[in-house]
Amino acid sequence: MQIAALQKSLWSTFILSLLLGACASPPSRIPPVSARETGESPARGDYRIQAGDQLDIKFFYNPELNEQMTVRPDGKISLQLIHDTPAAGLTPAELMGRLAELYRKELKNPEVVVIVRSFSDQRVYVDGELNKPGVFPLVGSMTAMQAISQAGGLKETAGSAEVLVIRRGADNRPAIMTLNIDRVLDGTELSQDIVLHPYDIVYVPKSTIANVNQWVDQYLRRNIPLPLYLPLN
Repeated sequence: MQIAALQKSLWSTFILSLLLGACASPPSRIPPVSARETGESPARGDYRIQAGDQLDIKFFYNPELNEQMTVRPDGKISLQLIHDTPAAGLTPAELMGRLAELYRKELKNPEVVVIVRSFSDQRVYVDGELNKPGVFPLVGSMTAMQAISQAGGLKETAGSAEVLVIRRGADNRPAIMTLNIDRVLDGTELSQDIVLHPYDIVYVPKSTIANVNQWVDQYLRRNIPLPLYLPLN
């Protein structure tokens, strides 16, 4: 009788723990940051120059100053009359404006054009509850959903309503955006499928129920020595 009572008590404890775990709120975490809150647009803006990009710099009225160069690892370029000018992180139009301003000290009416001839080896990192996480080349305007597809798609345990995109900001600090991929999949909010930038990290967390199931497995099934499915009488 004592053994039967013990078995019934353990079974009741298991059921109560499972219900409490399922009803509990998820662990505390940093509040989600939307694309608008980080100042990021859902669509990619103008391309920003990266270290390793090859640039053509042409002067309309001073062709003798035309140059072709590769952006150095420190993000700078050096020209004939201008030395160590930052280029990485700027759009071609922004670099054109900066060069024109610098060359006004040397030329009467500088007209400068910046053309990106080839791009550095750019990639994105896709990790989490995916079938084939990894590092993937960033080709064209790749979106978060396309990157997830490249990584083999979502697992059943994926928390697709809270996909994180981690992006290095202008001050070299990470900016975090939370995307609801469920709304992309059902077509209700395609703006959630943002275009990725070079070296973005796309992380798909586990869903709440997946975390509960893992908790049950780790803390109940492995620690209770008696079978879980016991008769109640």
